[in-house]
Parts: sequence; structure tokens; C-alpha cells
Amino acid sequence: MADSAKQIKTLINDSVAKVENGSRLVNESGEALRMINESVKKVSEIVAEISESCQEQANGIEQINQAVAQIDETTQQNAALVEESTAASEAMTQKVKLLTGLAHQFKQEDAN
Repeated sequence: MADSAKQIKTLINDSVAKVENGSRLVNESGEALRMINESVKKVSEIVAEISESCQEQANGIEQINQAVAQIDETTQQNAALVEESTAASEAMTQKVKLLTGLAHQFKQEDAN
């Protein structure tokens, strides 16, 4: 009977130790899960910040694209105006030459 009591006591002590160990492991697991949860929240916040920054950059790029398009349009308009001005200058040069020639004819007629 003494041996049986010792065996029961040993079994009880082993069971208590295993329960305590299990309880400790459950607590450690709970703490690990809490830390994982906090890390996931932090990662989610960082991802949200990155997403917001990306959207701001996309908006900035869109504004730059619009500005470049306006510059391109203005450049094309300026090029067209330069062509028109060049054509007008050439036409005026031809008219000046014609008028100069006519003026020389009048001078020659007056001289005769």
C-alpha cells in the first residue's frame, strides 16, 4: 500500500508539473499571439501610410503630366506662330524689294 501511495503521489506530482508546464506554455502562447497581433497592427498602419504616400505621389505625377501637356501645347502654338511670323517676314521682305524697285524706277523717270 505504501508503494501504491508513493506511485499515486508521484503521478499526482507529475500531473501537477505537467499542468503547470501546460499553463505556462498557454501563457507564453497567449503572449506570443498578443505580440503577433501588435506587429500585424503596426504592419497594417505602415501599409496604410505607404498607400497614402503612393496616392500622393500619383497625384503629383498627374499634376506634372498636366503641366508638361500644357507646356507641349504652348510650344506647338509658339512653333506655329514662329512659322506664321517667318512667312509674314518673308512676304514683307518681298514687298519691300518690290517697293524699292518701284522707287528706283520713279527716281530714274524723274531723272530723265
